[in-house]
Amino acid sequence: MLTGTPYIPETITVKLGTPDSDAPTVTVDFASYIKNVASSEIFPTWPESALRANIYAITSFALNRIYTEWYRSRGYDFDITATTQFDQKFINGREYFENISYLVDELFNDYVRRQGSVEPLFTAFCNGTTTTCAGLSQWGTVELANRGLTPYEILQYYYGSDIDIVKNAPVKTAMPSYPGIELREGSAGNDVKSLQIYLNRISGNFPAIPKIPAADGIFDDATEEAVKKFQEVFGLEVTGVVDQATWYRITYIYTSVKRIAELDSEGVRFEEISPVFTEDLRIGMQSIEVSMLQYYLAVIGAYYEAVTPVEITGYFGEQTENSVKSFQRVFGLPQTGEVDRATRNDLYRAYQGIVESVPPKYTAVALYPGTVLREGVTSEAVRTIQEYLSLINRSYPNIPAVNNTGYFGPLTRQSVIAFQRQFGINPTGIVGAVTWDRIAGVYSDLRFGFDKRPYQNPGYTITS
Repeated sequence: MLTGTPYIPETITVKLGTPDSDAPTVTVDFASYIKNVASSEIFPTWPESALRANIYAITSFALNRIYTEWYRSRGYDFDITATTQFDQKFINGREYFENISYLVDELFNDYVRRQGSVEPLFTAFCNGTTTTCAGLSQWGTVELANRGLTPYEILQYYYGSDIDIVKNAPVKTAMPSYPGIELREGSAGNDVKSLQIYLNRISGNFPAIPKIPAADGIFDDATEEAVKKFQEVFGLEVTGVVDQATWYRITYIYTSVKRIAELDSEGVRFEEISPVFTEDLRIGMQSIEVSMLQYYLAVIGAYYEAVTPVEITGYFGEQTENSVKSFQRVFGLPQTGEVDRATRNDLYRAYQGIVESVPPKYTAVALYPGTVLREGVTSEAVRTIQEYLSLINRSYPNIPAVNNTGYFGPLTRQSVIAFQRQFGINPTGIVGAVTWDRIAGVYSDLRFGFDKRPYQNPGYTITS
């Protein structure tokens, strides 16, 4: 969950013993987990302010474990343990105290965080009698409540005055932070931005890892070099590709150097998780991300007969929603009509499958390679776009011709910017799906006398 704003998971998986024991795991709904722990850790006869303060602490502790993927990032298949040696007390199958159950129903989606930080605070606590710690004293909350302190004032007493209580956080199905697809040069998105931020912070403690100048969500040469050095430093296969093992090693080290799972956490700032791309797409939206979505759907719809084709307009209307639903139906996803992370990943996989399997003879112009092209990239896709721009130059002299070298240098960037300005696209000098599609369309029109792109009657259908 480390890549986004915290939310309340529908369920939590508990190891009924120490992390490396052979004890079983159980998965329970999150509110039931909090009721169980609260009924196991504190007494129902305590003043209500003390009970509330403790429930906030118990909830925040559990959410911190989930947010940091404290155990899952190290290869475990659970979120938290049932032992106070490592976490907080959970007794599988126990009954709950009625007043505690009532309070948890009210409070389970509230948590504590440090002001200016995003993550649920690691609200360390102990009973305050047989054990003491730097965090909250459970028995100490009773004394403070009897003195008339409110739950918030009790929490401030132990965790400092610079805390907030987040109220009514949304409840969602828990999603692993790993994107589900490998990240490599040319990949783009919010997961890439998170990766870049993680590596830049880690480099502060491990200077051998080079800083990435632009954490802009595009996986460039500098990002690849930082990934390779990270893999070298931490004993991973040096590929420059972020697979699941590399991703979770990066997030684990990031959590460690920032001490996110400690009471004295450095904190995750809001700007560190702010998306550079629109995260979820739904009806009524209008943006470049919608155009990119429509491009993928248009191509997939041309090659998969059960996926409804869509026009590339940049507006997410009913046609796009129906197309998304048809895609979700074909690929076994919930048919919501909204594009979340799971749908986006399967869209990318389906599109890449087409790129890799459709014979070139079936396309008048090349498919977008699925990776962003920018200055510094060398590839056959760059050579293709240079060829297209050079032909376009014959009719649009203000768009410079470039040599077909396969290297995306400053001259290619200038030509791309000129094209984007000519055709009303944001002049970034970067070739993503939308710019590629428009360049391909103009090239097709000028070379063949008609605008025929790979999603327009391709003559090659995938039925399986």
